[in-house]
Amino acid sequence: MNYFLTILLALAFVFNAQAQAPSLPKVRDVERTENKVIYTCPMHPEVQKKSPDKCPKCGMNLVPKKVPASPPADPSGRASLQVESDDIAPSPKGEGVGGEAISFAGKTVRYDLYVTDTIVNFTGKRRHAYAINGQIPAPTLYFTEGDTAEIYLHNNLKKEETSLHWHGVILPNPQDGVPYLTTKRIGPGETHLYKFKVVQNGTYWYHSHSGLQEQAGMYGALVFKKRDNRLMESRYKSIIPVVLSEWTDEKPNEVMRRLHTANDWYAIKKGSVQSYAEAIQHKAFGTKLKNEWLRMKAMDVSDVYYDRFLINGKPEQTIETVRLKAGDKIRLRVVNAGASSYFWLNYGGGKITVVANDGNDVEPVEVDRLIIGTAETYDIEVNIPENMRYELRATLEDRTKHASLWLGSGHKMPAPDLPRLKYFEGMKMMNNMMKMNGDMKDMGMKMSLQTMDMNQVMYPELQGSQPMNHDMGSMKQSATPQDHSMHNMASTDTAKIQGHSMHQMQQYTCPMHPEVISDKPGKCPKCGMALVPKASSPSERAGGEAHEKMDMSTVNGIRTLNYDLLKSTEKTAFPPDAPVHKIHFTLEGNMNRYLWTLDNKTVLETDKIMIKKGEILRLVLTNNSMMRHPMHLHGHDFRVLNSNGEYSPLKNVIDILPMETDTIEFAANQDGDWFFHCHILYHMMAGMGRIFSYQNSEPNPQLPNKAEAWRLFKKDNRMTAFKAQVGLESNGSDGEFMWMSHRYALSGDWHIGLKPEHGAEGSLIFGRYLGKMQWAYPYIGAQYRYKPKSHGVEKNLFGQETIHTNYWAPVIGFQYTLPWLVVADARVDMYGKIRFQLMREDIPVTPRLRFNWMVNTDKEYMVGFRYITTKWLALSTHYDSDMGFGAGVTIIY
Repeated sequence: MNYFLTILLALAFVFNAQAQAPSLPKVRDVERTENKVIYTCPMHPEVQKKSPDKCPKCGMNLVPKKVPASPPADPSGRASLQVESDDIAPSPKGEGVGGEAISFAGKTVRYDLYVTDTIVNFTGKRRHAYAINGQIPAPTLYFTEGDTAEIYLHNNLKKEETSLHWHGVILPNPQDGVPYLTTKRIGPGETHLYKFKVVQNGTYWYHSHSGLQEQAGMYGALVFKKRDNRLMESRYKSIIPVVLSEWTDEKPNEVMRRLHTANDWYAIKKGSVQSYAEAIQHKAFGTKLKNEWLRMKAMDVSDVYYDRFLINGKPEQTIETVRLKAGDKIRLRVVNAGASSYFWLNYGGGKITVVANDGNDVEPVEVDRLIIGTAETYDIEVNIPENMRYELRATLEDRTKHASLWLGSGHKMPAPDLPRLKYFEGMKMMNNMMKMNGDMKDMGMKMSLQTMDMNQVMYPELQGSQPMNHDMGSMKQSATPQDHSMHNMASTDTAKIQGHSMHQMQQYTCPMHPEVISDKPGKCPKCGMALVPKASSPSERAGGEAHEKMDMSTVNGIRTLNYDLLKSTEKTAFPPDAPVHKIHFTLEGNMNRYLWTLDNKTVLETDKIMIKKGEILRLVLTNNSMMRHPMHLHGHDFRVLNSNGEYSPLKNVIDILPMETDTIEFAANQDGDWFFHCHILYHMMAGMGRIFSYQNSEPNPQLPNKAEAWRLFKKDNRMTAFKAQVGLESNGSDGEFMWMSHRYALSGDWHIGLKPEHGAEGSLIFGRYLGKMQWAYPYIGAQYRYKPKSHGVEKNLFGQETIHTNYWAPVIGFQYTLPWLVVADARVDMYGKIRFQLMREDIPVTPRLRFNWMVNTDKEYMVGFRYITTKWLALSTHYDSDMGFGAGVTIIY
């Protein structure tokens, strides 16, 4: 018996030893494995390859480095799949074990996305939209850095092609999702696979790049988690995706058409017409006159009137999935998925801390508010101060409406209201900035990086104050990153400034008009901007007087984020000896015919810009228009050159304000063709973009016929519009129509009397608009006139006889827009008869009342009024020299 017990005890000891064996340090096995050699970049150690090559980021030769042959096991215990690749997937941010990038195992993550036609009701009206997996916004897709993404897009639309673009994602060119430029068409009933390695982490998003589908629901958030995400997640009670968007009950194609026709219905709906009656009310009649003398229409900060603004698909949302209490910290992954909207973000619980932008980490920046441009993403932190419910508010830039996200529970603590814009203050400023030819004046300084928002004069909450913490320094010379004398700024406490030794006779000046000098703070009498402390003289500086650098972010105690406050958490600089290819673009356009260009050329009017792999592309972007433009580059991150030098932030969208010049640069390390465009959807479709094309690129298997694909891409981006106006009044009918493209137009008009003795006339002309403002319009065409013979012989002001009966003749002419938006029209027919005409339509007497007039050398004239009742109809009346007085309605399309 003892013998058997001894055997059993021995066996138990052996089994117990074997069970404990795995707890021995496994690292010994790794240490015994042979090292292998990889090639890495001295400047970008996250770049690793199996064979000698050049760094795709900076072009330097890769150097050999020994690493363990087998990577450590995934500590999370998750199932993983080692992805075989000649290139060990690089992380653009250089993250890894011990601060060093290594090869890592990833898993394949598959999503199936089904896009369908659907009906939504955001406003009480049923409207068509596009849904992905039955929802708007589309599902948030989660991946971990190192994963292989497999996303199957099933096109279940009834009639339309579709696509998905992975915004901000660095991926192979055929997976980028731009139809006919990088990816094949996806027709109704077809399924397409997007497959790429996830080499980034952060907050991104995805959306349709087909036509205007993005406006009607095809967008969603995209989250790439870090490989070891536990430390970051442990800092927060909750991490919440926040997708901002807008909704219009109009069809997107109708929005585009209405923008092209310069119809001001959207301004009426938003209360931003800026009529003469309103100008008188605001004591700005002279400002309005000067504005029209400069041939400018009323300024606005947004193009489109939207019926609703949404957060995660709702005008208002309360987070209920997690219980939040006092002291909790929340991270919000904010995506601006709007088609054309900018949003102000502020928080009812205090400050907002910005920790990432466009997927890239930045050093934490604490602000009171920030404006998130179209297509940008921000990761922000907010705190729950007390056991109450706090509002994160997203207010449209024009401040007409907002959407709300409520965090916490209990009594509601709303975010601060943003008062309505003071449009006539903005108009006054623009009058001082604009030349007669439509260019912006050189104001003696270079603005950049959102550090000086010209719209500030319209913000009531910032009036009657001056920026804090400044010495203007060398501001007039430069405010660009190339001159760092202005940009080595640091935020300082107000008390420090108040206690700072200041001159007894401190003077104040206007950043826009340095000749304006005052002994006390106030507003510039020329443009209305807040005066700032005047720079000290060289002798004062030599006397040892200390001065703070300027921090334009804080005005009236409100700190607003700008790009110069963003600092990358790691170096982003390229080697100083890397080859640089510099390109300057001027952003231009006009609202009269809704043309938006780079260097006065649309994407349809230019060839691809050829670039070489290994060079650094440095783009200098100057905004010479009155609108801000969020410029987006596909497939690359770019450095935004700011005062942080080697730590300048990485982004994929840069918002460029009017009059600004910004510089960005990126490593040419891809292959194929890549879109660079304004991300306001309607600006992009109006032509504001370029194509960067890598020389000697590998053929794109999805687009085997490159020439045909380029033709179809241009066809997809060729937008046309039609407008018409038909007057039906008691004395007859007057009307006009126009079909137009970016540059060309075919138009006609008619003038038909109700009585036979009033006769009829009309014309049909075709021409091309010239110049970036498109004020010049040469044309050819034909005109017809019929009047009874009883009128006798008539002569025009040039002594030429007017032929009345069945008069038809080809004509050639020229129209030009004069000051006060008066259109001068000179034409001559095949018989040598000349007619010169002046006319002005749509003079805004009140927000809805319009005045029209016309006079010509045929001794004809007209005056009339229209009162706009709906977007399709106006009550109208006019007096005509041929037909007399009439009243009725005008149909507007």
